[in-house]
Amino acid sequence: MAAPGAGDPLDAKSGQAPLAQRIDPTREKLTPEQLQFMRQVQLAQWQKTLPQLRTRNIVTGLGIGAVVLAIYGYTFYSVSQEHFLDELEDEVKAARARARERASGP
Repeated sequence: MAAPGAGDPLDAKSGQAPLAQRIDPTREKLTPEQLQFMRQVQLAQWQKTLPQLRTRNIVTGLGIGAVVLAIYGYTFYSVSQEHFLDELEDEVKAARARARERASGP
């Protein structure tokens, strides 16, 4: 019978595949070949998940951009500079008229 983990895909007792052992490369002495293999596996995992992450990032960016543009557009719609200046001009005219009445009054 082969040693555990030596090409045996399933554990005979539980019927499950063995889990990879987690290691810390800074504490354990690894050969350059082992480090290179770890880099290759990490790169393969990254390349596998990259399209999903890119899609999520694009959707998130578009969503945030849409919210920003909506707030920007609503701000311009609700607070129009012309309307604000018209109200100020009306108040200035009313204040000048009151000042003239007081000056020409009694």
